[in-house]
Amino acid sequence: MIYLLIVFVIALALAPLVHFVPSKRQREQARLREYAAVHGLFVEFRQLPETGRAAAARQSGRIGDTIYYGKRLTPRQAGSVQAGAWRRDAQGWRSVRGGATVPAALEQLPPAILAASADGHSCGVYWREVGGAETVHQIVQVLDAWSGP
Repeated sequence: MIYLLIVFVIALALAPLVHFVPSKRQREQARLREYAAVHGLFVEFRQLPETGRAAAARQSGRIGDTIYYGKRLTPRQAGSVQAGAWRRDAQGWRSVRGGATVPAALEQLPPAILAASADGHSCGVYWREVGGAETVHQIVQVLDAWSGP
């Protein structure tokens, strides 16, 4: 009986620590982000490249679910990348702000990608990390092609 009591007390003391064990989904996200970092990308939480009520209504899921995988641009590369933001919808890619033409590299992206953007510092994609390492590998290839030499 005393051993059962000791086991119960130890289990009771260790129970709160189970909360800190990462879930299967969290471990998978960590693997994807590590793969991206090893292949030259950076990862940030960002909102999709639209503003206003219409964008908030279209954005499904929580804000923290959208993540940006980006590639930093050198000053030489920044001049060759067209700045802008694009979203994917049922008809394909479209410009978010103005009439910026859609970069050809975006057509190579997997269907899990929600949006893409480029500015003077980076180019990258927005997604919810649905897919495995092969999806991140495709993202790396497209961003390398998009950023140029």
